[in-house]
Amino acid sequence: MTVFITQELRGKDLTDAIAFGSLEIILAAEEQITDSDKKTELVDKIESVLAKFSDDDYLLLSGDLSLLVRQQLLLERRVADLEEELAAEKKRLTAISDDLLPAALAENGLTKLRMADGSEVSVSTFYGASIPKERTTEAFEWLHSNGFEDLIKNQVSTSFSRGQDSLADSLVERLEEEGYVASRKVWIEPMTLKAFVKEQIEAGSSIPTDLFGIFVGEKAKIRRK
Repeated sequence: MTVFITQELRGKDLTDAIAFGSLEIILAAEEQITDSDKKTELVDKIESVLAKFSDDDYLLLSGDLSLLVRQQLLLERRVADLEEELAAEKKRLTAISDDLLPAALAENGLTKLRMADGSEVSVSTFYGASIPKERTTEAFEWLHSNGFEDLIKNQVSTSFSRGQDSLADSLVERLEEEGYVASRKVWIEPMTLKAFVKEQIEAGSSIPTDLFGIFVGEKAKIRRK
């Protein structure tokens, strides 16, 4: 077993570490990884030494490298906190733009509002749709029955070995006959589905809302001066 010490610690008693294995120092005290002129060289040296590292070995972080590790850990925590904070702020923004502000304007009989600074608040209708996974077949059958099958995309794929380019050009229906396993994906692009739902609703056509996971809402938008 070996105890790899990331950087030499002059004047530091490392006797206790010997109990875990022989000591091997990776970088000398004067070798600073933050030194831009030697950064690549020192990183290569670290990788070369740690290539010998096994599950039975130990790593003692020290010196310049230890500082960088601690800085990364602190930054990772900070980024995680900021992402969590951003998610919460996005949720608050959605609550205001998609619910509270449109409702407040509606209560006052307004669809637009001009602010003192020249900014204009307006409300527009948005449409959303998402077919429940367990009802995909039923939804596609409805589209076929009502003449909207062109919304559906089909993708059939299989894998071929090297030198089988000619087989790859064969017709899809012959794949199983040739002994290949093909995978098939059938789907509707999300934006295509939303556009279709918007078109049908605004045209007054009947479309099953639960089958296509349809929701209609209003969103407040602020156009700054």
